[in-house]
Amino acid sequence: MNRLKGVLWAAVLLAGMSAAGCSGSGNGSSAAQADESALSSFEAGTALTAAFTDTKVEGMKGVAENDRLRLFADDQTGVVAVLDKNSGKVWYSNPSDRDSDTLASGVNKDLLSAQLRIDFYNNFGQLNSVNSYTDSVAHNQIKMEPIEGGVRIDYQFGTAEKTVDDLPMMLSRERYEAIVGKLDKTGQRALAIGYKEDEEQGTYIRNDSALKGLQLERALQAFEAAGYTEEDLQKDIEELGLDQTKPEPRVFLASIEYKLDGDSLVAKVPASSIQFPDDYPINTISLLSYFGAADSEATGAMLVPDGSGALIRLNNGKTRYPSYQQLVYGSDQTIARLEDAAREQEVRLPVFGLIDGDAAFLGIIEEGEAVASIQADVSGRLNSYNSVSSSFYVVNETKVYLTANDQERSLPKFQQHPTKADFAVRYSFFGKEEASYTGMAKYYQQYLQERGGLPAAKRDDAAVSAESQDVPFYLQMIGAISKQKHVLGIPYNALEPLTTFKQAESIVEEVRKLDISNIKVQFSGWFNNGLDHRVPSGVKVDGAIGGSKGLKQFADYAQKTGIGFFPDVAFVQANSSKGFDEADDASRSLRDEPAAVYPVERALNRRDRTKSPAYVVSPRLVPDYVERLLKGVAGYEIEGLSLRDLAADLNSDYRKSNEIDRTESQARSLQSLEAIRSANLDILANGGNAFTLPYVSDLTNAPMTSSRFKIEDEEIPFFQMVVRGYVEYAGAPYNLSTYTDPSEYILKSLEYGSGVYFEWIYEPNYKVKDTENNDLYAVNYEQWLALAGDIYKEVNDVLGQVQGQRIISHDKLDDGVYKTVFENGVYVIVNYNHAAVQVDGKRIEADSYATGGAAT
Repeated sequence: MNRLKGVLWAAVLLAGMSAAGCSGSGNGSSAAQADESALSSFEAGTALTAAFTDTKVEGMKGVAENDRLRLFADDQTGVVAVLDKNSGKVWYSNPSDRDSDTLASGVNKDLLSAQLRIDFYNNFGQLNSVNSYTDSVAHNQIKMEPIEGGVRIDYQFGTAEKTVDDLPMMLSRERYEAIVGKLDKTGQRALAIGYKEDEEQGTYIRNDSALKGLQLERALQAFEAAGYTEEDLQKDIEELGLDQTKPEPRVFLASIEYKLDGDSLVAKVPASSIQFPDDYPINTISLLSYFGAADSEATGAMLVPDGSGALIRLNNGKTRYPSYQQLVYGSDQTIARLEDAAREQEVRLPVFGLIDGDAAFLGIIEEGEAVASIQADVSGRLNSYNSVSSSFYVVNETKVYLTANDQERSLPKFQQHPTKADFAVRYSFFGKEEASYTGMAKYYQQYLQERGGLPAAKRDDAAVSAESQDVPFYLQMIGAISKQKHVLGIPYNALEPLTTFKQAESIVEEVRKLDISNIKVQFSGWFNNGLDHRVPSGVKVDGAIGGSKGLKQFADYAQKTGIGFFPDVAFVQANSSKGFDEADDASRSLRDEPAAVYPVERALNRRDRTKSPAYVVSPRLVPDYVERLLKGVAGYEIEGLSLRDLAADLNSDYRKSNEIDRTESQARSLQSLEAIRSANLDILANGGNAFTLPYVSDLTNAPMTSSRFKIEDEEIPFFQMVVRGYVEYAGAPYNLSTYTDPSEYILKSLEYGSGVYFEWIYEPNYKVKDTENNDLYAVNYEQWLALAGDIYKEVNDVLGQVQGQRIISHDKLDDGVYKTVFENGVYVIVNYNHAAVQVDGKRIEADSYATGGAAT
């Protein structure tokens, strides 16, 4: 993408230049030399030819059709519509009855007619916005042309109308008389009003107070009639030493390409179409904010991917609460963070949807998801519609603070290069039978499967297995941590062993005696100086827990007993400064500082800046660290790795010499995951961002709840309905979770089809006292062992019947009562209420569950 300095060349779009022809260095130097008239040459062009028409979509022209869908467009307004032949439903890019909305006014009224909204910064770092209706359609600056399978719409936002600053501030007597000599009486009068003679200086001074409205227009026409050019203006500025610069026109260009693809409409904003002045960098582009918006009489819900998933009921009346907005894949830790620790769940899946009566659509962000955010709002706040959509970050901004003479001022600091990605959303449509979040989950699962977005091998193995298996029991064990000790009153840091390899084997044996099977061990704090290990530029197994010999013996024990063994590694965050040069190796923030992440003080839920920070590893180094780690563990015959952060965190690097935006960082993460898979290692990971799913066999700390924002009405297991049957998973460790009663944990595990997870150490809990790992407050295995056996038995008795089976439906039967049906017909109904309920002919006791169905 270019940022254009000076004059933007709208003629690029009109000339139909290729994306390659539009690309450049981004400094805008060539654009500054472009003919100024290019801005005014953007015209609507000839009307779009209709391939067909339809009475259901009056006034719009059919432009593309396939077996399932018909695409219509209005070349005057930019509005598009999709007719779903199966359901007969017409989905509009903008509400068809928007003109009659009595609630929206001003810019909110205009936005209902816009397909794009651009939020941009001025020189002070303040946000302003333009939209495709107010700033493009209303000025007839829209061009629509057919493309294969659809239509492309080009927009110019704003105009390049000349202002008083296009006139010289001063003219020499010779220049003034030469110009006047070429004009008629009307032009001479315009200049006489617009310029006042300074007889002493022998010049004519521009009279700004008079050059407004009609008089400005006449003065501009006079200069044009006299043949006064841009070169003449620059010559006068130089000869008279004027402190005058021509302001950069606030004009933006962007396009949307609409294409039908099977049962979907794909809307894309190509990166090559996005043009903006250097002085006005674009912060975000909002795409189709009101696509499929439901009116104030509609019934249904909006799907948002908050954590495990959540529903916002249409017209729920929650206008006093903030609207929904979340970043896909969580926050970027190189951008300025709030001191308060985040309480919300992360968005792991780049999807959103809307159910309107007996029809629905699912939006899948296919390109640019790493810089996307998803927003949703209900009717009654700004307008009469319920809407859910996505927007994309182009240029990020932060504030740099300068202090002088006891005064502080802030200056904006911008991302150096715009995001290097197209922005695309697939809208898939559902009729009556599939118009539910269950139908959406099923569709998205199939979508991922067909595109290699899920680990197909695991699914194939599960599908052919006729035997019931046991659910996974995930056990994270902590090897060693760093602890300050003293010798003769002198402090020093040493490793404190919490679980040696021998002790880990002892714990596993006790677990096995409880008839717990399918054990998968995450072992953290095993190399490079404990839990907060040095970056894996090499591998040195910590002697305090048994060293290389101990690791080999435990790996051999794991193979012989059939347990999963996953040594844990952090690649994305450097938790120790040893062997890590934050000046060279850490990602840079927008303030050009090493990106630091301070630990959370749980009592205050704030970042504790009195403690040593971790640093965000530059994405450019992650693939190299992965390769070095793989070489370091090659001789230990381990069968898998636990990824602490690679599948959960995604960060940029704003280093001036080598800027890496978040989409490029995603590519580095994929490169790293591919290297691990190529080494024939299974991956057990924390989190589970969508792009990592093809590579993982298991997930811990998977989202098991939503953030429960007040605008939301119900949390759902959408994430689980997508991944179950392909990836095993569990939420947070029970002993470090917020559950106060084991029955709550059991019910959630049954409803969401989850495994059981604990985090333990062998040594007493007091061993972590006065360390920076005091969040490990209840991890001694002995106090949890018996309870773990009880929880696992109850969960496994139910879910053992459906191991490896997909969730095919999930429904709310009553308040606090939910039914989950698995692929083989087995179902479970959970009752979270503190009183018994009667559903489906079954009495379900308080805080209990019932099962049924027959495995096939």
